[in-house]
Amino acid sequence: MTSFDSTPQLNVWRMLLALAVVFVMLGTTGWTAVRNHRGAATPLDASRSAWERGRIDGYRLPDLDSTPARLTRFFASLDTGQRARLATRYPLAVGNMNGAPVKLRYRANRVALDQARKVERKRVHDDRLSETGQHDAARRMKRYEALMDTKRHILAFDPTGPGRIAEVFGNLGEAQRVSVVVPGVDTDLLNFQRTNRQYSAPVGMAKSLYDAERTASPRTRTAVIAWADYTAPSGLGMDAATGVRAEEGAVRLNDLVRGLPGGSKVALYCHSYGSVVCGVAAPSLPSRVSDIAVAGSPGMRVEKATQLETYAQVWAVRDADDWIRDVPHLEFGGLGHGADPMSAAFGARVLSAEGAEGHGGYFEPGTESLRNFAEIGIGAYRAVRCAHEDDACQNGLPGTAEAGRA
Repeated sequence: MTSFDSTPQLNVWRMLLALAVVFVMLGTTGWTAVRNHRGAATPLDASRSAWERGRIDGYRLPDLDSTPARLTRFFASLDTGQRARLATRYPLAVGNMNGAPVKLRYRANRVALDQARKVERKRVHDDRLSETGQHDAARRMKRYEALMDTKRHILAFDPTGPGRIAEVFGNLGEAQRVSVVVPGVDTDLLNFQRTNRQYSAPVGMAKSLYDAERTASPRTRTAVIAWADYTAPSGLGMDAATGVRAEEGAVRLNDLVRGLPGGSKVALYCHSYGSVVCGVAAPSLPSRVSDIAVAGSPGMRVEKATQLETYAQVWAVRDADDWIRDVPHLEFGGLGHGADPMSAAFGARVLSAEGAEGHGGYFEPGTESLRNFAEIGIGAYRAVRCAHEDDACQNGLPGTAEAGRA
């Protein structure tokens, strides 16, 4: 039984409801079997394989599975020309390498994006493709062109399948505080950025948070990462109801944080299924992660915040009109994501979401949720606004608002 329900009978009814939903899903979509197929090498695989066989001025290149610290030392031993040659020869390997210099990753990913753009340009005019296939190729080509803008800082890029990507706002190398936005379902290369409902997509979320942090504390050097560098579930099917994608994403999130330059504090902002990713990742995250804030969460695959086994402060926020509040918060046979982070028994610090509207509105400018996220991002904990009048979400917090803004 979950600890936040008032009666055993309510637990039973909620579990039966969840199982009924699952069986309906199975009847219409079937089980999603996960199999490993040996097919053609992806562009990233090819780049990694070339790196493993490569050399620089006669010396072997380090193992790609080396720690970020080891890779950082390797690149530090090279001169500017050597680093540039590696980025050009192995753009996808270097562009996705935690521990490589940030600016070198930006450079490598621009090369990789240009290569991917050329591939899609050929596909646009390939008569063997259907009209739909040519249209999809044109969309991807235009997205790659937009991402190649010299003003954009692409930290990770993989064109395989739906695609994975991460973008930085601000100066990551000099940041005192780093925020990472972890999005939920239906996140891929094509909807990484949206024109309509822009603040419900990773780029809009991260840009909005970056602007809010700069407004809250102009003197604090901040950077925000729009992190869509994991394969998110597509739609609200079986993948979204289990932790499989979250487990894969948690490994990648942990690698990202451990590979960030410097010693800046890191705050994670985990939206929807992204909060499942953050929950699974929490026990393995380094101590530099000071805060984990979940918005519109279906659960973090634990019953209490203490079970996350993290020193980070755990925050939760949800709008009253968010449909996810009606999702049964339980886990049974691997389905579902556990307790509601908004419940008192869970033990998170519950924030005000005033002004936010629905499941995708937490990063909208002018909302209390965004303002709270910004204050957490700069460490101004005493400036956050709790969801309830008793200010319980501020109990035991370190420092003051003024210290956070310094």
